[in-house]
Amino acid sequence: MWQDSTNAYGASSSSSQPAYYQQPVVEPLQFYGGGPVDQNAYMYPGSRPSLDGHAPPQGSITHEPSFGGSIQSQGGWWTAFGTGGFEGEPPLLEELGINFSHVRAKTLTVLNPFQQVDSRIMDDADLAGPFIFIVCFGISLLFSGKPNFGYIYGVGLLGAASIYTLLNLMSERGIDAYRTASVLGYCLLPMVGVSVINIMVSLEAIFGYVVTIISILWCTYAASGIFVAVLQLTEQRLLVAYPIGLLYGCFALLTVFSGGKVTGKS
Repeated sequence: MWQDSTNAYGASSSSSQPAYYQQPVVEPLQFYGGGPVDQNAYMYPGSRPSLDGHAPPQGSITHEPSFGGSIQSQGGWWTAFGTGGFEGEPPLLEELGINFSHVRAKTLTVLNPFQQVDSRIMDDADLAGPFIFIVCFGISLLFSGKPNFGYIYGVGLLGAASIYTLLNLMSERGIDAYRTASVLGYCLLPMVGVSVINIMVSLEAIFGYVVTIISILWCTYAASGIFVAVLQLTEQRLLVAYPIGLLYGCFALLTVFSGGKVTGKS
């Protein structure tokens, strides 16, 4: 009887198998020593050593981060208002619009009103100097027993608005409110000196009246000179000086008179 050599699944029972069922031949691992290494073996396929014919760079790239130096504070607390050593960086106060050299130049112009005023003196208008002068004026009146801070702010605001309106009506070039307030604030400096004198000496006498009149003329002459130079109103200086004199006259009244209550006899 013929004996079927195939199993139940139809596969041959012989030990011979097709080539694709045979196990692949495993080659033993090869360990290389520290000899020279071919650089071309590690290049990408299709790449050339160099377009210029030079050999690729050899060697190893090692990353060795190094951190050196120390942060040290140089100078005192005032260094916070400087540039901190950055080249070309303006000072902090200058970025905020406070330039002490410009404040000094405008202050000297007010203290010497007879010198020729530069027509571009108010190109860099600021309120740092006027703010300092107004605060000093109010503190001086406070020390002399005249706490008139509200009157100072009220008269100053109303006067600056009025002068601003008049100057723009008189001049073709015009001026902004910021520069108007800056000029009027800087020219208040002589009145600040009178308020300081009032701390030590009473101004309700002949001496006080003379000093006050001189300060009013000084403030008026300085302010009108700056406005005339900036707006080119040489022939209209008296018209410019008249309302300015009235404004500084109000500040003089706040300086001289205490404004106390007058008690009448019954």
